[in-house]
Amino acid sequence: SRERVSQGSSGINAEYGDIENLYPRCGMLYPEGLKFLKNAEDREEVRRICERYGMYKDLHSGVGDGPNDKTLEDRFFQEEVKMLALGFMNSFHLGVFFAFVKLKEQENRNIVWIAECIAQKNKSKIDNYIPIF
Repeated sequence: SRERVSQGSSGINAEYGDIENLYPRCGMLYPEGLKFLKNAEDREEVRRICERYGMYKDLHSGVGDGPNDKTLEDRFFQEEVKMLALGFMNSFHLGVFFAFVKLKEQENRNIVWIAECIAQKNKSKIDNYIPIF
């Protein structure tokens, strides 16, 4: 999404055209959100821009740098799991198969997270995985 591109490209000396080509040409932030995000310099500025848009406002809640805080990437994964779970609410469409595969990918990320916590003897963070259901 645009937040990932804006935050991932902050601090990089790139031309506007290069960064602009990374943004999608659809979604809730297009086109006016793109105009604001192209000049975003840091996380706080991206957060302020996204608070203008309903769905993205909630994504930034609970994001921080503390030991028990979620990262923005974690919040995106949580939102993705919610949307994929909705794919199972209806029948007779192929979205169920896509949702199943994507949720399996998240399950694999959760297993890797738990295994890494155990390997690093950091059991205090073991519960920071993204629950699927």
